[in-house]
Amino acid sequence: MRVIAGEAKGLRLKRPAARHLRPTSDLVRGAIFDILASLGADCTRVLDLYAGSGALGIEALSRGAHWCDFVEQDRAACAIIRENLALAGFQERTRVHCMSVEKALDRLDGPYDLVLMDPPYEEGGAREHAGLRALLASPARRPVGVLCIGKPQAPRRYWRVCLSIGGAVGCRYVPRSLRSCH
Repeated sequence: MRVIAGEAKGLRLKRPAARHLRPTSDLVRGAIFDILASLGADCTRVLDLYAGSGALGIEALSRGAHWCDFVEQDRAACAIIRENLALAGFQERTRVHCMSVEKALDRLDGPYDLVLMDPPYEEGGAREHAGLRALLASPARRPVGVLCIGKPQAPRRYWRVCLSIGGAVGCRYVPRSLRSCH
């Protein structure tokens, strides 16, 4: 697993050993950020929910984000995120919140331009729905912004990249396995 583009391009990132944490592949991360660039999305302030290894937020920082908050409740994964941030030299532009998404959203100082949300698959979407409800009720979100959600629905696992402008939402889909696009 490596950073795809930007100032930390090519940097190999560590990944958590926990089986329930599975990083988004390099190809899919690249596709997500290519879509964001094509939308002209402002990615200045980023929130990475269910951060795992921190690869998504680190990719955003590498591509020019000024700030990223990482939220992950697994303590071992939080340690990996901090190690990866140190490897990339991004510690001064970040904060790692080792707690549940719902708890963090009550405490975070938003708003954010880009929210990345990739909940664990094991819980059949329950985490995603709880996280979305908490996000929508939180001052952390902007009325104009981008929400990227990793969908846990099998067998078609995909990312939904949504741009919200004044209540109107437009979405594009990125399959988790880009092989299915060929």
